[in-house]
Amino acid sequence: MSRAQRIQDLLARELSPLHLELIDETTQHNAPPDGESHFRLLAVSDHFAGLKPLARHRLINGLLGKEFAIGLHALAMHTWTPEEWFHKGGQAPASPPCLGGGKQ
Repeated sequence: MSRAQRIQDLLARELSPLHLELIDETTQHNAPPDGESHFRLLAVSDHFAGLKPLARHRLINGLLGKEFAIGLHALAMHTWTPEEWFHKGGQAPASPPCLGGGKQ
């Protein structure tokens, strides 16, 4: 099973998200293209209600601790409640271009 599928399965099970979007952005970085090391996440869940952004990110990082230990390097996170998601038009902003590691 791919890292992306493991992450999606875990977050779906733990967060019961209204919407979950995981995009592999590894090829935009100085990393092996099949390395599955850089991702962008949009997770929309009632589990985020009442949590500040840092607490939401800590929650996700805690859930994905094993993946970080075995090669997940970077995860850009957009963690919204359903109300925030609808207010933002149902789309997460794009990641900025990589500025390091020879991909300039």
